[in-house]
Amino acid sequence: MILIDPPLWPARGRVWSHMVSDVSYEELHVFATELGMPPRAFERDHYDVPSELYEAAVSLGAQAVGCQELLMRLTAAGLRRRKAVHLRR
Repeated sequence: MILIDPPLWPARGRVWSHMVSDVSYEELHVFATELGMPPRAFERDHYDVPSELYEAAVSLGAQAVGCQELLMRLTAAGLRRRKAVHLRR
């Protein structure tokens, strides 16, 4: 299932949601293409969706969930990819 959290994340002069799949990255990429998202909007395990596309994503079938539930379901599905930690020497 495609999940999207509320547009709460400010960056680059806009407000963003996170969109994930709790099934597969393939499902997520197909949905993002249908929504009109560019591939560059994908980061590790999610798409950053601008607030103006939030309602369109929900209308296409994304389930609106809170931030905590989105993260919990992504992690439970084994699809969470954390940022790499770079150690300084």
